[in-house]
Amino acid sequence: MKNNKIKIAISYPPLINSKGNAFLGQNRQFQWTNTGNVILPVIPAYGATALKKLGYKVFWDDAIAEKIQYDIWLKRITKYKPNIIFIESKTPVIKRHWEIINQLKIQSLKIKNYKLKIVLMGDHVTALPEESLNNSKVDYVITGGDYDFMMLNLVNHIYHKKKLEPGFYYRATAPSRHRAIVNSGKFALKHHNLDSLPIIDRKLTNWKLYGYNNTNFKYKPAAYIMTGRDCWWGKCTFCSWTTTHPGNTFRNFSVDHTIKELKYLVSLGIREVFDDTGTLPIGPWLKDFCEQLIKTGLNKKIALGCNMRFGALNQKQYNMMGKARFRFILYGLESSNQNTLDHILKNTKVEDSRKTLIMAKKAGLQPHLTIMVGYPWETKQDAITTLDEARSLFKDGLADSMQATIVVPYPGTPLFAECQKNNWLKSTDWNDYDMRAPVMKSPISNQEQLNLVHGLFHGVLTPKFLWRKIASIRNVDDVSYLFNYAIKYL
Repeated sequence: MKNNKIKIAISYPPLINSKGNAFLGQNRQFQWTNTGNVILPVIPAYGATALKKLGYKVFWDDAIAEKIQYDIWLKRITKYKPNIIFIESKTPVIKRHWEIINQLKIQSLKIKNYKLKIVLMGDHVTALPEESLNNSKVDYVITGGDYDFMMLNLVNHIYHKKKLEPGFYYRATAPSRHRAIVNSGKFALKHHNLDSLPIIDRKLTNWKLYGYNNTNFKYKPAAYIMTGRDCWWGKCTFCSWTTTHPGNTFRNFSVDHTIKELKYLVSLGIREVFDDTGTLPIGPWLKDFCEQLIKTGLNKKIALGCNMRFGALNQKQYNMMGKARFRFILYGLESSNQNTLDHILKNTKVEDSRKTLIMAKKAGLQPHLTIMVGYPWETKQDAITTLDEARSLFKDGLADSMQATIVVPYPGTPLFAECQKNNWLKSTDWNDYDMRAPVMKSPISNQEQLNLVHGLFHGVLTPKFLWRKIASIRNVDDVSYLFNYAIKYL
């Protein structure tokens, strides 16, 4: 079959319930949200673009971002009749995805001369690949986080007999009542050259869907990229993406490739870009990148954001980032108890946070802090210590925004394995792993944990703080940004 006759859908089916809309794509921690925030799933978008470049008919089908109802989506995808549907899943919605897959398969059987193949990918199925094959009619499971390379390989395997790379799970072809589940070996990432990927086709992936509804952006329209996969530290025991992108597999795009992508985004009218690499590449790469941003004049056309680690950079490097027009910089504070930071292999010191934030603010950056509550070994006083330190940093003007969440031990993470070993899990019903309530045993009650999370801003909205925010307003972008932030967190 010719490539232009093969239809491929990269689908995010609607997932809506009383808790809100699913915040799934490009998210290390799944949440139900009512903020309306949506983010382009970057790696699947690279896959969609690469498949289109090879002549396949590609349908970018993000019904979550489109906010359409399930029955409307089901009719649309059934009418389109894709040969292959790729679906990314996460732990709290995997059971719902099994139901959707089974329904799609039933629908496909009603159509004459139509054979549908469905593929699951994501951190949950990387940890438990056989589970989905045992509980649904899915045809293939992709393990590992290079979905784009794996999507290409699988499509070329199915239609052009290319050998499967390591990392696929599927049912044996031998006819039997219960076909055995087989695999092509342990997934590997380091041989994938990121620079061989084409720049994401933002029109194919409907960039306007994602350009406006994100409270982290000040300048809109905006976009997400990933210059690396995923975090060069990559050992934090709670992080779900260490399952798909172990730290020892870290790779990054070249500076030249990234600059070309940014120039393309500017041509579309993009005004701000967030690099969602787990931690932005540092060292010579960061120096070259900042120099190229300044040399090309991109620093006058777009603002940039990134994830960074405490203690990773010095003042000179932060000043360089400020000159290159980095703005929003996200840090995982996680805890202000050294025992916890050591326990989760964060490889930072409590005192690093204040030292780092002073440097970032001096360079003109706007830091955002993330905090977690509910570690099984932490007391209520430990949690209060963390929240008090976060509030102190906030009140001192060293952080511009912050948020607190409940710790979730996702399957495949060292934290989940530790929970199993120590009998810390309250539930193995994956629906419960949605951050709405604790799933780990803790000295702190469920309600107390929720109260701590919701009380993050208690005592910080002082007249001094409010005046500082008002005084920071320079234009309509500042007004809009502060208004959206207030709605989201306050």
